Amino acid sequence: MQHSDMTAKIAKGQGFIAALDQSGGSTPKALKGYGIDESAYSGDDEMFALIHQMRSRVITSPAFTGAKVLGAILFEKTMDGTVDGKPTPTTLLDRGVIPFIKIDKGLEDEANGVQLMKPMPELSALLTRAKGLGVFGTKERSVVNLANREGIAAVVKQQFEVGQQVLAHGLMPIIEPEVNIKSPERAQADQILLEEILKQLDALPEGQQVMLKLSIPAKAGLFDPLVDHPKVLRVVALSGGFSRTEACAELAKNRGMIASFSRALLNDLRHQMSDDQFNASLGQAIDEIYDASVDKVPA
Repeated sequence: MQHSDMTAKIAKGQGFIAALDQSGGSTPKALKGYGIDESAYSGDDEMFALIHQMRSRVITSPAFTGAKVLGAILFEKTMDGTVDGKPTPTTLLDRGVIPFIKIDKGLEDEANGVQLMKPMPELSALLTRAKGLGVFGTKERSVVNLANREGIAAVVKQQFEVGQQVLAHGLMPIIEPEVNIKSPERAQADQILLEEILKQLDALPEGQQVMLKLSIPAKAGLFDPLVDHPKVLRVVALSGGFSRTEACAELAKNRGMIASFSRALLNDLRHQMSDDQFNASLGQAIDEIYDASVDKVPA
């Protein structure tokens, strides 16, 4: 698939982006949810081998194809690994699923109501390697906990600065300033975030585009100006702690936003399932998330 074909599919395709990017800190929780307790492995190597087996099972499932899954966000180790004897990005592309890579190295401690991204000293090398493996884009996450304009402005500025590095390597950045859905100031934070993102978008050079990954807003339709912005390729939504049922119901109220769910996609899968059970459960989750991404309802 050529880069232009991938761009067109992400921009206009019917479906959603799967988030398969749990990293070091979140992997034990992901494995536990999958039915593998920490007593079943010793050390990071065994842990990452088990999570890779889970992701491989997802990626090779008959339910996981480009018909409903437009793209998949990978953890670095998953990108560098193999599935079905081929590099993971190649296996995804063979299934019509466009590969992305999570590039952030975690979060700084909270200041001004937000958590900025930690430094990424090896980012250029990672981007070069990802491009060489056929990866289309990246994802980088920060967190907004409170409606503090100074903090939110700093988060968005940092995100767009990293996005410029990504664009310079010929990759598409997914900018992810996540608003904590449990924040007591969630609606106000959403509004400030919208305003700060619009400022940064307007400052982007002509011809450049980014993607946005945002928490589903407290007020349905709030992010319509981002959906319609010519410098935004696509707006995707994270589930942010909502159950799949809740996340799908809220997402369906927001025109133009498609899902990029992790827990809400994988939550019902278990290591002990037979292949038929696993594929049926994954298929049901994919169908529900696809419907919420494609079939919108009045708010």
